[in-house]
Amino acid sequence: MPDAEHVDDLQLALGLCDVADRITLAAFRRPDLAVETKPDLTPVTEADRAVELALREELGRRRSGDSVLGEEFGEGAGTGSVGDGTSGGGTDGTGSGRRWIVDPIDGTKNFVRGIPVWATLLALEEAGSLTVGAVSAPALGRRWWAGRGMGAFAGAPGGAGAPIRVSRVSALRDAQVSGGSLSGWEERGGPAGVVALALRCWRDRAFGDFWSHMLVAEGACEIALDPVVSLWDLAAVKVIVEEAGGRFTDLAGVTRADGGSAVSSNGLLHDEALSILNGTGAG
Repeated sequence: MPDAEHVDDLQLALGLCDVADRITLAAFRRPDLAVETKPDLTPVTEADRAVELALREELGRRRSGDSVLGEEFGEGAGTGSVGDGTSGGGTDGTGSGRRWIVDPIDGTKNFVRGIPVWATLLALEEAGSLTVGAVSAPALGRRWWAGRGMGAFAGAPGGAGAPIRVSRVSALRDAQVSGGSLSGWEERGGPAGVVALALRCWRDRAFGDFWSHMLVAEGACEIALDPVVSLWDLAAVKVIVEEAGGRFTDLAGVTRADGGSAVSSNGLLHDEALSILNGTGAG
């Protein structure tokens, strides 16, 4: 039975998603949206920064003792506090053991091109364990959320939602696999493993980013892949997939959100998928 504090934290996360959705939807497909290129050559918009600042301000009011790690402004504590944008994990800066992890817009490249597959991702980490996750994709009209011991849910933003569960598909020949672009696999030794896995599955589609993992959580896909990702891309996703009955690891098979890669599945196909991806399974 979840305690009242965790229920409140999840409700806060959903309220923060409402704040983010208002900002992102107002900016989406706006002709004069300002877009810059970050040092890592990925795009960032004024909406990314506005969302993160708004969520930091709200968390400063509602959870002043908690730390915040965000993609755009790094790690900090207190109302509106920001870092230098370079922090990428580790313990929180307050000693409280509670840290909110924020990706203001996951799928910014889609966002700037007018493609509706993007979302705000929020997670709460307590004493090193992820306990709350929320993913809001307002342009898709869809939101997913979960808390440890509470299960996973999905529905329209602002709605009550309904419980979700991973599928019971137990053979790759019946499974659907999803991920991002093949180019991301060059940093992991090339795309041979993911191509081999796709050829073993019933169907492969590159839904990409957060959406692939959320489709696993709600039973529409069986396997989702991310070869190169950061903690803020995965923290919320991990909670939701696991609370939906699935399994979440990095490509080495370690159950973690900060391993730089991700494989989520319905659990039944996880080990077989990893062996093929890593070149140790039958081709």
